[in-house]
Amino acid sequence: MAGRTLLKEKSRAWSFFSATLLLWSVSLWFEILFDRRFRLLYVVFGALFYQSANSSIRLLLSKDPLLVNTSVSLLHSIITSASVLFVLVNRWLSYGSGSEGMFEHSQLFGGTWPWAFAALCFSCGYFAYDQWDMLRYGLYSGWIPAILVHHLVLLICFTLALYRNVTINYLNLTLICEMHSIFLHVRRLRRMAGVRDAKSIIVKVEWILNWLTFVFARFVPHILITVKLIIDASKFDKGVELPLALSGMAGMNLLNALLGIDLLNAVKKESNYKKTDDTHHE
Repeated sequence: MAGRTLLKEKSRAWSFFSATLLLWSVSLWFEILFDRRFRLLYVVFGALFYQSANSSIRLLLSKDPLLVNTSVSLLHSIITSASVLFVLVNRWLSYGSGSEGMFEHSQLFGGTWPWAFAALCFSCGYFAYDQWDMLRYGLYSGWIPAILVHHLVLLICFTLALYRNVTINYLNLTLICEMHSIFLHVRRLRRMAGVRDAKSIIVKVEWILNWLTFVFARFVPHILITVKLIIDASKFDKGVELPLALSGMAGMNLLNALLGIDLLNAVKKESNYKKTDDTHHE
């Protein structure tokens, strides 16, 4: 009985999120073909690139859907982190002495740093690919899977920003958190490979980098972006941009707090795993 209920929930989730992904795709192609927004093709290129990476890993390394999905997610985190850093450094070096104004409201809200639009499009393409990959292989559970909701919200926010060409720089800054996601994916792959010794040097180094990037690439930057939005609230025009941005950052900060708790529990779990393993050997 419980199994049938789970299957029904999974089927309903598949139907809903597949339909929303289809609507998103139609909207994107409408913008590209009818409004002639050809720069949005970077979204398509991003989705095709990560799907190609998926197929290559599946052909050369493993056919395990979760392992393949996690490997592509790791690739996305590395590429996105590098692209965000490239956009920031390129902007800083290109404008030299004028760089002090790069974090002004006019720049963050209405401006677009060189390559920022393409970088955001490429990342948006990944979320579309990943949504489909999880739906295709059933890498989710429940009627309202958190990961699918997360991707849907990001797709909506990213594409609305790309369509209206606003908050491009803001959204690029939020993606600095992918530096931390690198180590989340590395941890999952490491555990899938059976490496769980909490006293291992590799595991210790990984956890140090995991916590450092969690604090300095995810937790602190997102709080600073939220504070910046609040300080500049009066500079926003009347519309949905400010409420959408504040609610989005509130959600991200909440998720960061929950993620921090999960990481603490994970550290304890791995430590206990080692203690239990030592006890069995005795």
